Amino acid sequence: MARDQRPRSGAGRPGEATEAPAPRCCGCRFPLLLALLQLGLGLAVAVLGFVMARISSSLLLRDTPFWAGILVCLVAYLGLFMLCVSYQVDERTCIQFSMKLLYFLLSALGLMVCVLAVAFEAHLYSQLSQFSCETTPDACQCKLPSSEPLSRTFIYRGVPGCDSITGTFKLFLIIQIVLNLACGLVCLIACFVMWKHRYQVFYVGVRMCSLTMSQRQQ
Repeated sequence: MARDQRPRSGAGRPGEATEAPAPRCCGCRFPLLLALLQLGLGLAVAVLGFVMARISSSLLLRDTPFWAGILVCLVAYLGLFMLCVSYQVDERTCIQFSMKLLYFLLSALGLMVCVLAVAFEAHLYSQLSQFSCETTPDACQCKLPSSEPLSRTFIYRGVPGCDSITGTFKLFLIIQIVLNLACGLVCLIACFVMWKHRYQVFYVGVRMCSLTMSQRQQ
């Protein structure tokens, strides 16, 4: 009887590890869920931040964290380009390594920026909860309750009434806190996935076993 001479699947030379195919999503070489979540959440944070900035011209930059959304959007665009075009587990060129390193660092930076935005928004929300406000012509004056005669006064100009600050703006702050927490979590997961997919794979045991078997055969 003639033996089948065709190579069997999984057979190879000793010491050679078969490379598993990269996971695909929508035809790409990496799941796009994280990058798409970064893009959607970043756009939501940026748009809501610009809407909050239009409420009053006296709001500080830290009170309207559109800057956090813009950074997360940039990270998402880089991730979409890298994951859809040139993503590989083992880097073949310096460009691929540079893009993966830049995506990892920007995701880590996005995580820190989102946490910073959450801290700013939470602090401002706690202040607004203690404000006693009164409406003046084309402005809203808010003051923290204090026993001292000279307590700090916050003036928000360009608002029709104090309800825009104590009502609508407070609601936007809660939404911003939730969105920035979600952005930070997605950036953290993206950093973990990039590290795990590249470095949490160990071939040392397989290589040592193959060398031991070859030495025994000799």
